[in-house]
Amino acid sequence: MSKFLTASIGRKFIMGVSGLFLVVFIAVHLTVNILLIFDDSGELFNQAAHFMGTNPVVKIMEPLLGIGFLVHILWSFFLEYQNWKARPVKYDRKSSGVSSTWTSRNMLVLGALVLVFLIVHVLQFFWVIKFNPESMNSVIIGGEEMEDTYSLVAGLFRSSVAYDLFYIVGGILLGFHLSHGFWSGFQTLGLSNKHWISRLQVLGKIFSVIVAIGFSIIPLYFLIKF
Repeated sequence: MSKFLTASIGRKFIMGVSGLFLVVFIAVHLTVNILLIFDDSGELFNQAAHFMGTNPVVKIMEPLLGIGFLVHILWSFFLEYQNWKARPVKYDRKSSGVSSTWTSRNMLVLGALVLVFLIVHVLQFFWVIKFNPESMNSVIIGGEEMEDTYSLVAGLFRSSVAYDLFYIVGGILLGFHLSHGFWSGFQTLGLSNKHWISRLQVLGKIFSVIVAIGFSIIPLYFLIKF
């Protein structure tokens, strides 16, 4: 097992599996968040957020998700360090684009920028919801009392143009990161022949566009409407 982890294929496998795990989370997270723009009363989003916060399966997945993020982030820096040690002299930039895309060559930079976005997002929302819920208002929907998560999220977007623009840029950066990460994750699992790769690259582009537009349209909605 230790030899597998230290081998190139093992390192890429961990990176790919952790990345695909996060792709699933991003899809679910976007599905819940997009409810913000379909119901200005906040009931739909509050019910979805309450379900995600109280469902026992989701509670089990939360620490696994945190571990997945840590593994993916730390492993990406570790791989970059290993590549740097193996290749102390950089390749000619003019020839580097022949066999790779701009996104694939800048995955670490994009990932670092997404990490900044993630840290701000966690501090503004997740941390408050999980560790300081008494600071939030509560609402009763369908006879059940729950935190007014909608007011927390919508309140930030309504009150700050800077945060709106920050989250729009964050969504776009995440889309760029996923445009390469989506299909390369499957590639590490063995789907590496030219037919599968071409299909997965198309799916990756579609998914990355959906994610970029989906996460960007939420703050844009509040920026324009309110």
